[in-house]
Amino acid sequence: MKIAVLAILVSIFFLPSYIAFESTGDNMFTVLLNGVRVGTVESPELAETYVKEARRQIASDSEELVLVEPELEVQGQEVIWGKVDNSEKVISNMAMVLADNVRETMNRSYVVKIGDFMVNLENEEEVLALLQAAIDKYDSEGKYTVELNLDPTRELSVLSTKLITDEEAEEQVLEAVAVSAGLDAEIDELFEGVKPAGDPDFEDFDLGLISMDFGDTIEVVEAYLGVEELTDLDKAIEAITKEQEKNEVYEVKAGDTLSEIAITTNIPLDRLIEMNDSLEDERSMIRPGDELIITVPEPELTVLRQEELYYEEDYEADIIYVDNDEWYTTQTKTLQEPSAGHRKVIAVVSYENDKKVGTEIIKEEITYEAVPKIMERGTKIPPTYIKPISGGRLSSSFGRRSAPKKGASTYHKGVDWATPTGTAVVASSGGTVARAGWGSGYGYVVYINHPDGRQTRYGHLSKVLVSAGQTVSQGQKIALSGNTGVSTGPHLHFEILINGKAVDPYQYMN
Repeated sequence: MKIAVLAILVSIFFLPSYIAFESTGDNMFTVLLNGVRVGTVESPELAETYVKEARRQIASDSEELVLVEPELEVQGQEVIWGKVDNSEKVISNMAMVLADNVRETMNRSYVVKIGDFMVNLENEEEVLALLQAAIDKYDSEGKYTVELNLDPTRELSVLSTKLITDEEAEEQVLEAVAVSAGLDAEIDELFEGVKPAGDPDFEDFDLGLISMDFGDTIEVVEAYLGVEELTDLDKAIEAITKEQEKNEVYEVKAGDTLSEIAITTNIPLDRLIEMNDSLEDERSMIRPGDELIITVPEPELTVLRQEELYYEEDYEADIIYVDNDEWYTTQTKTLQEPSAGHRKVIAVVSYENDKKVGTEIIKEEITYEAVPKIMERGTKIPPTYIKPISGGRLSSSFGRRSAPKKGASTYHKGVDWATPTGTAVVASSGGTVARAGWGSGYGYVVYINHPDGRQTRYGHLSKVLVSAGQTVSQGQKIALSGNTGVSTGPHLHFEILINGKAVDPYQYMN
């Protein structure tokens, strides 16, 4: 009895391959792979880790793509004493079972994945033909070839793509021959003796396509598919090379207007407004940093390329700015008119499909220098303008209109908001009251001069609360709306004038 007890204690403390009993449920698990027992483990999670490693080993040991379909079953039990197998044994057993279940590859199919787009092809030759068609669209000289490589880091059998030139393909052959013949050292010495050339002349450049690659991640995965699931090669080529409409984001820059964005992106203005919920009409305010959805035509597979080009061009010198701290940023003055120069250029031009995305000049020769434009500009931030009432319904926009009543203008110099008489009217921007009182067709009216040289007018008021010469701040209450002068109903008429000329207030209100 003593010897038995001692043996139990020794096994508990000195034999880690045995699991001590804990009444916590299943604590040892028998693993079956494809119905075959491959060992015992401590947890189901460990079994899943082992089968992944076994699959990786099967894939890495073969030069061919392999497809294995493991069916893992874990049977748990609660034991007082139980021995688990070590990881090497379990993984080895799993690999043997998987090796017996590798499918034959002579009739396999391939799924080409480009982002969220997928197409199924019958064989590897069709995969190569598909991808080659995408680059041949831009490689008229046939310099580049698609190569498929097995990715050894992936658990599943996945092919990745690589573009190589004809010269690179020849170099690979020569390197293989050189290695087998023991000529590496002689080749290294040969290239070490070549001295780099000096500044090349225009005639020394090899113009044309100099680099090419795919702009999207491409994965080629083996799959077993029915004939009805395969895509005809010609249709697959059309699918990845034909331009499709895709949504992109345009970030608004300082100075942008909706009409200019529509012209730049080649999207009709009404379509641009329809695509963006934040836009109500062509007068909708946009600010730098705002993001707008735009639709651009792009193929499913993006091809990146660089071309070395020679051209001659007239060019403009960079503008030279002279800062004036007394002026607002809206004020500028030309001190010297520019004159274009002329130059010969060798440049590397980068493209995404047919869109030029960058130009790097690597050699230029100036025929005659450009004369830069010199501009004086202000540095002070100009005042901002806000809507002078809260709420109100836009009842008349800026510009031409039918006269609403006899005596009214057919060219509206401001905007009208219908609002009940007595609505508070505030200064759109800070400044000095130039005039306050009766103004004929305007009825009771207030004029305010602002530090940036602009002027605002507030017409058809029922009551004026400021006087000429008074300084007011932005948002300060200056009057009450009304229906005085030539008016068809209670509203506020608001104008912004620049150099005495009325402009559309919606283009300047913040």
